[in-house]
Amino acid sequence: MSQDQDNFRDTIGTINEEGKRAWVFPKKPSGKLYEYRKYVSYLLLAFLFAAPFVKINGNQFLMFNVLERRFNIFGFPFWPQDFHLFVISMIIGVIFIALFTVAFGRIFCGWMCPQTIFMEMVFRRIEYWIDGDRGAQIKLERQEWNAEKIRKRVLKWFIFFIISFLIANVFLAYLIGSDRLVQYVYEGPMAHLSTMVSLLIFTAVFYFIFAWFREQVCIIACPYGRMQSVLLDNKSIVVAYDYKRGEAENGRKKWRKDENREALGNGDCIDCFQCVNVCPTGIDIRNGTQLECINCTACIDECDTIMEKVNLPKGLIRYASEDEIVKKEKFKFSPRLKGYTAVLVILTGILIGMLFLRNDLEANILRLPGQLYEHKEGNIISNVYTFKLVNKTSTDVKDIHFSLLSHKGTIKLVREGDFNVPSQQLSEGTLFIEINAAGLESDKDKLKIGVYSKDKLIETTTTVFLAPRSYK
Repeated sequence: MSQDQDNFRDTIGTINEEGKRAWVFPKKPSGKLYEYRKYVSYLLLAFLFAAPFVKINGNQFLMFNVLERRFNIFGFPFWPQDFHLFVISMIIGVIFIALFTVAFGRIFCGWMCPQTIFMEMVFRRIEYWIDGDRGAQIKLERQEWNAEKIRKRVLKWFIFFIISFLIANVFLAYLIGSDRLVQYVYEGPMAHLSTMVSLLIFTAVFYFIFAWFREQVCIIACPYGRMQSVLLDNKSIVVAYDYKRGEAENGRKKWRKDENREALGNGDCIDCFQCVNVCPTGIDIRNGTQLECINCTACIDECDTIMEKVNLPKGLIRYASEDEIVKKEKFKFSPRLKGYTAVLVILTGILIGMLFLRNDLEANILRLPGQLYEHKEGNIISNVYTFKLVNKTSTDVKDIHFSLLSHKGTIKLVREGDFNVPSQQLSEGTLFIEINAAGLESDKDKLKIGVYSKDKLIETTTTVFLAPRSYK
C-alpha cells in the first residue's frame, strides 16, 4: 500500500476535514452472522436484566454495592475482607481478555460488549424502525424541520429516554440491590429524592451515550481498541479483508457483466463500498486492521451478499489471520497462547481453591488502641479487645461464644451471654482476655482464639496479648 493510500491512519472516520463530527449513518445489516449476533445479544440482554432479580440461597445473583462494600457474584456474597479474592478475579479477567484478544482480536466488542449490544441491537433498530435505512436517515438529517422530521425526532428521542431510564433502574438494582429498588418504587420518588436524582443522572448519561456519543465510545473512550496494537499478531483471527484476492495485480474495479476480471488482472473486490456503508464505526475494512473495528461482522455479511449477486466466491471479507491471507496458514495454538492459558488455568485453580476454603464467618479480634494490659489480683493479666464478626451467609449464625485455644485463660464479653450474628451482617463488640502470668511466655504472646456456634468450632483467629516484661 502506498503512502498516499495510507493517509487514512492520520484521522478517524468520524471526523471530517474541518475537524467536526462526521455523523455515521450505517446501512441496516443483514445476513447469517447478524442473525447469530441477534440471538447472542438477546440472550445477554435477558441475563443483564434478570441477574439483579434472581436469588440463590437468598443472595442476589449479581450485586455490586460499592457504598456499603457488599458484593454478590454468582450468588456468593463477598465483603471487604475478601478483597484478595476480588484482586485475583480481576487478574484472571485481564489475562482472559489478553488470551481472547491474542486469539480472536476484538470479537468481544462486536458480540458481547454491552455498549455494542445496546447500540446496535436496541437503539439502532429503533432508529431504523422510525427513521428508515441509511438513505432515508441521511435525507431526514438534511431536510428542513417540518412536521415529519419533528414527529420522528420527538418519537425517537422519547423512546430513547424511556429505554435509558429503564437501563438506569437496572443499573441501580446492581448497585443497591433489587429488593431495595422495588421498595423505593412502591414508596414513591418523593420518599427517596436523592436516589431519584441519582437515577436521573444515570439516565442522562445513558441517553447521552446512545443518542449522541454512540460509536465514539468504542473509538475514543474505550481503551480496548488500543490494546489490540499490543496484543495482536499475524496469527490472530480478526475480521479481515483478503487483499490478495480482492486486489490481485491491478487492484479493484467496478463490476461489469460478462467481463473476465482474472484476465484483466483485477481482484474480486468490485469497489461497491457496501462494506463501508454498513460499518457502525464508519471505517473501510479494506485498509486493514484498525482500532475502530469492533469485529461486528456486518461487513462480512454485506460482502458475502454482494459476492453472491455477482457470482464470485464468498469470504472476501471473513474471519482470518494475516498469515492465513498471505501464507494460507490455518490457526494454530501458538506458544504465546499456551503461556496465557497456563497462567489462566493456574490462577483459576487458585481462586476456586480459595473460594472453597473461605469461611462463612470472618472473625477479627484486635487490641483496643491506646490501652495497655491491666494487672489484677491473683497474678492475672488482662487485655481489652474489640471484635468484628462478618456473617457471609444468608442464614443467622446463632449462639456465638469465644474460647482460648492456645493458652489457659478466660474471655469475658462486655455483653452478657451468647449472641447471634444476623445473615449478611456485621456484629461488633468488646471483650476482655484474662490469663495467669505464669502461663505467659513473653511480653507479647500470640493467642489463638476459637469462635463457636453452640458447640461447633466455625472459625479461628489470632491476636497479641501484652504483659509486663518481668513475666518473660
